Amino acid sequence: MDALGESDQSDASELSGEWLGWREATERALYGPGGFYLRPEGPAGHFRTSVHASPLFASAVARLLTETADALGRPNGLALVDVGAGRGELLTGVLAALPAGLTVRAYAVERAARPAGLDPRIEWVAEPPVGVTGLLFANEWLDNVPVDVAEVDPYGVPRHVLVRADGEEMLGGPVTGADAEWLARWWPLDAEPGLRAEIGRPRDEAWARAVATLDAGLAVAVDYAHARVARPPFGTLTGFRAGREVPPVPDGTCDLTAHVALDACALPGAELLTQRDVLRKLGVSGDRPSISLAAGDPVAYVRALSVAGESAELTAKNGLGEFGWLFQRVPADHHPW
Repeated sequence: MDALGESDQSDASELSGEWLGWREATERALYGPGGFYLRPEGPAGHFRTSVHASPLFASAVARLLTETADALGRPNGLALVDVGAGRGELLTGVLAALPAGLTVRAYAVERAARPAGLDPRIEWVAEPPVGVTGLLFANEWLDNVPVDVAEVDPYGVPRHVLVRADGEEMLGGPVTGADAEWLARWWPLDAEPGLRAEIGRPRDEAWARAVATLDAGLAVAVDYAHARVARPPFGTLTGFRAGREVPPVPDGTCDLTAHVALDACALPGAELLTQRDVLRKLGVSGDRPSISLAAGDPVAYVRALSVAGESAELTAKNGLGEFGWLFQRVPADHHPW
């Protein structure tokens, strides 16, 4: 990586053509014309989330929605808003798992076109609906909200990292203003050259906007996460293509993702938990069935063993169970939490 002073950025840009900050480059690669997330195969064609790992995940979200509905007094027009809905897999599973008598208005928030054959009960929208009551759920959405990257130069100064479509990088101007303030508060960088950070301010703002669309209910963000006390020293920016981790190249051929500083996203009153703890509370335990069941009902034992295996994957240490769950309750004036 080459160091580039602020006064030299425009000249270098003209010579190389496409030097961009990582935030702009990621936006183009993922969501621009022909972008990765607009492809017909969708995210499931390239990586596996908790939604794809087991229908138990959708069942747990259905229980969370039911608990939210009960806390709100089961209002008319109860909403389930899935932000970053992929191709509607989670909503499809939740609707199938809901208890009888609970009527829900389901919204899939996604930039890609509505997939063929999707349940007609699901409304396909580009932005979260405003003024709804219920559950807003964002599974692995914030990690794909584009952010800029900072790196400490040989003189101990954090600078913006610029990138071309082929993945080549160089250092741009110093990080200043609101981005510098965010780094100082949430991801302070020592003066050691080469240390990197992803500037999560756009994610904080995106989450605040999403939460603000609720009149009352619960907003939940689920994602790869890290906390201020243990930020990764060289960042987490990476790529995924066809199930494999690949170098992050912003040319539209791979996913571009970075773990989320969920503690920075949290608004007052928020609660941060691990997926393992949340899913166990929602009935996904991973406990193996008693061996005695095998003798009395072999078919039931095999079925229970399969469920236990799926539960274990969703709650595994050093795996999906380490995902962060950010809970943000939105009270209504008539319903104190």
